[in-house]
Amino acid sequence: MKVKILRTEDGELIDGEISEAKNKSINLPSISDHWRFNFKKHSQNKNTKTYILTLDHEEIIEGCLIFEMRDKVEPYMAYIEVAPHNKGKWKKLDRVAGCLIAFASRLSFIYGKKDYTGWLTFDVKEETGEERDKLMAVYSEKYKAVRINDTTIMFISPENGEWLINEYLNVR
Repeated sequence: MKVKILRTEDGELIDGEISEAKNKSINLPSISDHWRFNFKKHSQNKNTKTYILTLDHEEIIEGCLIFEMRDKVEPYMAYIEVAPHNKGKWKKLDRVAGCLIAFASRLSFIYGKKDYTGWLTFDVKEETGEERDKLMAVYSEKYKAVRINDTTIMFISPENGEWLINEYLNVR
């Protein structure tokens, strides 16, 4: 799927693509590549699909997503991460996470069954409670996710999923 990502140096929207990482020759990111998650390892689960976001005609992975169907009915965003060079004050690209979360929301409409159609759940896994709360605030404010009570679980409703899809995937 074609997407638009923001190049931070000049504020220009540039072409990117989200594609499934089916090809065994794709070198999925891992901890040894300075990523937080080991996508090589986590993509081995047969119930998951791994997606990468790259710029058009380039092989550098700008972000990665592992999507899972729990119990064959519940859409679940198992892992999501932007490349180390797209984090912090000096990031090269912006909108990478938004595009991947919107894509996962899109998948929740396609694969979710019965009452789960359009609902996307995920856990926020951080080392400290302070880091977890900070990240949950970002998910809430920027991506309209809602925390379930006092847990580490969040969800994106179908209405907010549609908003994300329109905001991040339907850019002209």
